[in-house]
Amino acid sequence: MRKTIVLVLLFCLGMLGARAQSAVSKVKWYSIAEAVTLQKKAPRKIVMDIYTDWCGWCKRMDAETFNHPVIAEYINAHYYAVKFNAETSDTIVIGNQKFINPGQGVRSTHQLAMALFQAQQVQPAYPSLAFFTENMQLIFVRQGYSYPLQMELLLNYVIAEKYKPTPLEEYQKTFVSSVKVSEEKK
Repeated sequence: MRKTIVLVLLFCLGMLGARAQSAVSKVKWYSIAEAVTLQKKAPRKIVMDIYTDWCGWCKRMDAETFNHPVIAEYINAHYYAVKFNAETSDTIVIGNQKFINPGQGVRSTHQLAMALFQAQQVQPAYPSLAFFTENMQLIFVRQGYSYPLQMELLLNYVIAEKYKPTPLEEYQKTFVSSVKVSEEKK
């Protein structure tokens, strides 16, 4: 009897460990400060996931898009990935500019998030992705949930620097995905 209980407990603990491990992101996430420091040593573009703790679509994008093997591998190979909570109370310094959360209202938006949205002349929406050059120049902000196929398109569009001469809609016509359409959850 005792042996059975021990085996059941070990099995349950193993299952919990497996579930916890699968919930861990496959993308290597950095803080903004870490990404900026890394850029000085080995320049890369930055993809920033702008999220909030209460956003269900943000959590779904973490689970389904950022954990997709093709997406995680591509981001880790070509980008510094930054996870940025748009409601954080942290003070963030980029270059000579300091950003804070003024703490006005129940869900106060951080100044950095507001600056990114205002640069694109859009209202805050979560999740959003911000893409930056190796010199921390904002390329663009894309709002809304991205399925793996959409994310792969955006990641390649930025790395190939097609955003300079080609509209995304044109690039999309010739883009060949590595994400299998059958894997796409729609």
